[in-house]
Amino acid sequence: MTKKEKARYIIEALEKQYPVIPIPLIHNDPYTLLIAVLLSAQCTDARVNLITPILFAKAASPHEMIKLSVNEIREIIRPCGLSPKKSSAIFELSGILIDKHQGQVPVSFEALEALPGVGHKTASVVMSQAFGVPAFPVDTHIHRLLTRWGIASGKNVTETEQQAKKYFPIEKWNSLHLQIIFYGREFSPARGAKKEFDYITSIIGTKIALRELK
Repeated sequence: MTKKEKARYIIEALEKQYPVIPIPLIHNDPYTLLIAVLLSAQCTDARVNLITPILFAKAASPHEMIKLSVNEIREIIRPCGLSPKKSSAIFELSGILIDKHQGQVPVSFEALEALPGVGHKTASVVMSQAFGVPAFPVDTHIHRLLTRWGIASGKNVTETEQQAKKYFPIEKWNSLHLQIIFYGREFSPARGAKKEFDYITSIIGTKIALRELK
């Protein structure tokens, strides 16, 4: 298979398995999504989804968030890990949104990545999931699976993103990156792939399982 053929196969297989793809992080608007994605760094979505309702009950907007102290934010988000750094970033970026962006999350990669605690992946998630702008955020599942499937070289997430954008059509980026995440979590853990092979083979009805795309 060429990489383009693999890309088409991956799209077809994942669309059969995940025709409907909910956004994994609980949120109500671009701001709460931004905060949830920031909290998800080195933390599971499941844990973030336990903590954000508590945080957003107290502060679901930049104006409400800056009324809390950094220590108050830190105590709420402590279970998500890296709480000193994340709490400072949440407080600081909320002030910046008020001062520079009329209290709104900017629809710009450059402006988002200029915010404290917001890297390229976080900005890409917000742009794609909050605003529908084509982006291909790469997390550990996507990096590992696209390497396993022979789409990416596996060198680093930056190259994986570039290679994904090269071989997958732009209109599929926003949905496909979520489908790969769901697939990786459900059927393709980092260790062991027999379950993945058996399941995909039976569901897709083909002898070529996704794990064998090399």
